[in-house]
Amino acid sequence: MGQEHLETITLGAGCFWCVEAVYESIPGVKSGVSGYSGGQIKNPGYREVCTGRTGHAEVVQVTFDITKLSLAELLEVFFATHDPTTLNRQGADVGTQYRSAIYVRNDAQREIAEAAKLKAQEDWDDPIVTEITAFETFYEAEDYHQAYFELHKEAPYCEAVIAPKLKKFKSKFSDKYDLR
Repeated sequence: MGQEHLETITLGAGCFWCVEAVYESIPGVKSGVSGYSGGQIKNPGYREVCTGRTGHAEVVQVTFDITKLSLAELLEVFFATHDPTTLNRQGADVGTQYRSAIYVRNDAQREIAEAAKLKAQEDWDDPIVTEITAFETFYEAEDYHQAYFELHKEAPYCEAVIAPKLKKFKSKFSDKYDLR
């Protein structure tokens, strides 16, 4: 299979460890890479982003096979696996770096993202605050952030936050996807 069947979107939905764990479990996703996007500082590091002063969000760059999975399906998972109604917060993670964001690469992605946001609003009482903005730059996070859940399942954060999120995701989407 060539690159012509691959598409990439960059998503922010709180801690990138959680987002990456969800997307890495979906058939058709080729990779989920944790990193930073949406800010003004070039080549930011984790410590800088955690201050909330870089403007960057923790994100996952998701590359997927469009013959197996549509962007609309990915965004259905996105809106179902975090709270898109809380501004700059997901659970105990607070700050602009944890904002709900979709970074689109073209007008077609923007149109699909806007439609997914409208559809998802039906499931939420409060207004969805997810920003949909043009993708500019992605900075890959440090190596120790990649595949974090896979490598550290017994870590307290993984057991307390990521594992329950994955369980909820799998219970909601197991009929739709052959989940890994």
